Amino acid sequence: MRHKYLWAAIAAGTVVLIGIAGGAYVLLRTKGSPAATAQQFLTAWERGDSTTMRAMTAAPPPDMDQQYKALSTGLGVKKVQATLGSVSKKGGHATAPFTASLTLPMGTWRYQGRLSLATDHREWKVGWSPESIHPDLHSGQHLTTSYRWPQRARVVAANGTVIDGTNVSGSVQQLVGSAAPLTEKQAKKYDASYHKGDIVGQSGIQQRFDKRLAGTPSASVTVADASNHAVKTVGGFPGKPGRNVRTTLDPHVQQAGSDALQGQTKPTSLVAIRPSNGQILAVVNAPGGFDRAMQGIYPPGSTFKVVTAYALLRSGLSPSATVQCPKQANVGGQVIHNAEAEELGSITFKEALAQSCNTAFALQTQRRLSAARLSSAANLFGFNQKIDPGVRVAAGSYPTPKDTADLAVSGFGQGRDLANALDMAGVSAAVAGGTWRPPIFVSDPPIPQKAKAGRLDPTLRSQLVDMMRAVVTTGTAKDVHLPAGTAGKTGTAEYAGGQNGKEPPTHAWFIGFHGDLAFAIIVEGGGFGAKAAGPLARRFLNNL
Repeated sequence: MRHKYLWAAIAAGTVVLIGIAGGAYVLLRTKGSPAATAQQFLTAWERGDSTTMRAMTAAPPPDMDQQYKALSTGLGVKKVQATLGSVSKKGGHATAPFTASLTLPMGTWRYQGRLSLATDHREWKVGWSPESIHPDLHSGQHLTTSYRWPQRARVVAANGTVIDGTNVSGSVQQLVGSAAPLTEKQAKKYDASYHKGDIVGQSGIQQRFDKRLAGTPSASVTVADASNHAVKTVGGFPGKPGRNVRTTLDPHVQQAGSDALQGQTKPTSLVAIRPSNGQILAVVNAPGGFDRAMQGIYPPGSTFKVVTAYALLRSGLSPSATVQCPKQANVGGQVIHNAEAEELGSITFKEALAQSCNTAFALQTQRRLSAARLSSAANLFGFNQKIDPGVRVAAGSYPTPKDTADLAVSGFGQGRDLANALDMAGVSAAVAGGTWRPPIFVSDPPIPQKAKAGRLDPTLRSQLVDMMRAVVTTGTAKDVHLPAGTAGKTGTAEYAGGQNGKEPPTHAWFIGFHGDLAFAIIVEGGGFGAKAAGPLARRFLNNL
C-alpha cells in the first residue's frame, strides 16, 4: 500500500514538472516569424508608413525617417514596390531578401536588397541600417541621381530647313517660340530630372512640344557621401534623343510674303494656305511683336461676302439674277450705306459681289436668308470651329444674328463678325479647293482635330470661283493688276464710329487664291482694301 502512494506521488510530481516546463515554453517562445515581420515592414515602406516601420525596428536610429524621405528628394521616387523573397533563419537571426521596384521620373529602378532580423524581447525585429534600403548604402551616405540631357531636337520647315534659330524672320520666331535655361526658381516647379540651367521651351512650339524636342535624359543612380561626391554608381537609365517638330511652313512662300510686306508702316498680316490639304505655308506680321495674323481679331468686312454669297447661291439665287444696289437701304430699322455713297441700280448678283455692293447683299440677305442659314454657311467655312493648327490661334467667330438688322449687317462682315488673316485665308482656300479644311501648321507630330471639314457643293463652288474672278477682272480689284488667273475679294471693314461727320476708320482686306495657294492680307487702319491690301497681294503673288 505504501508503494502505491509512492508511485502516485511520483506521478503527480511528474505532471507538475511537465506543466511547469510547458508553461516556461509558452512564456519564452518568440512571437511571430521573421517572414511576417519582414513582410509587414516592406508593406509599410510601400505605404510610406514610417510609424509602423519604426515600431518594427530594434533601436531605430533618429535619422531613419529622413533616410527614407531622402528617396523622394534625392531620387524623385514616386512609388515603391517591395517583394519579399525566401527568408532564411538561423537561431535568433534571419535574413529576408527582397526585390525593390522604385518608380523614378525616368523609369522603374529594380534592385535586390535584404533585411537583417533578430529576436528582441521574444519578438522578431528588423536590425535596421542604411543597408536596409540598399546593400551599397552605408552610414553617412545617401542615394542621388544625375542626369544628362541629349541634344535638343529642332523645329523645321516642311522641307526640313531648321527654323528655330535667329536667322529666320521675327514672324517665324513668334510661332516657333523660345527655349531657354531654367532659373533656380523655375527648376523647382519641375521634377527631379530638371535643374537650373537645363534648356526648356518657354513659349510657342518650343513650349508646347517641349518633351518631344527635349527627349529623355540618361540618368545614373549613385551612392554619394555627405559632401555629395559620388562613391559608387548602382543603377541607371539610357536616355532617348529628342525628335524634331516638323511644320508646314514653306520657306519660299514665307520669304515672298515677308518681302511683300517689307516697309509697311501700319500693322499688316498675311497668311497663305495650301487649299488641297489645309497646310499653312506662310505667316507674316509686320511689324512684329504680336502674332496678329493668327491671334488678332477684326471685323472681316466685305471679304465675308464670299460666305454670304455662297449662302445666297445655296438659297437659289443665281449669279446672273438681277439685284438692286441703291445708295442706301433700310433693313430692320438699320440704314445701310455703300462705300462712298455708291449707287449701281439694277445689276447681276455676280456684279454685286464684284463691285462689293453692301445694300444689294443686305437686301438679298433679308429676303432669302435666315439666321440659321447664314450661320450654317459660316460654320461650313470654318467660323465657330475649334481649330488647332499646333500653335496658338484665335478662331473666327460668327455669332447667331439677333434680328433682321443684325443679320443684314453680319452678311457683309460688320456687326459682331470677327476674324483674322488665318480665318479668311481659310475661307479663300475653301473656295479654291472645294473643301474647308482645319488649318495645319504642325504636321509632325500630327495634331488631333476637333474641327470638321466642310465640303462645298461643287456647282455652287464653281459659280463662286467665277464670281471671285470677276472681282479681279472687272470689279473692285481691277486696277490692282493681279496675276492672270487670280480670284479674290476686297474688304473694307469699319472698326470704330465716325466723328464730326467723317467716315469711320477702316481696316483694309484682300483675300484670294491662285492655283493651289490661298491667302489673306489685312492692313490695320489701312482704309480701302483695293488700295492698301490689294497691291500687297500683287507683290506677294509676283514674288512666288
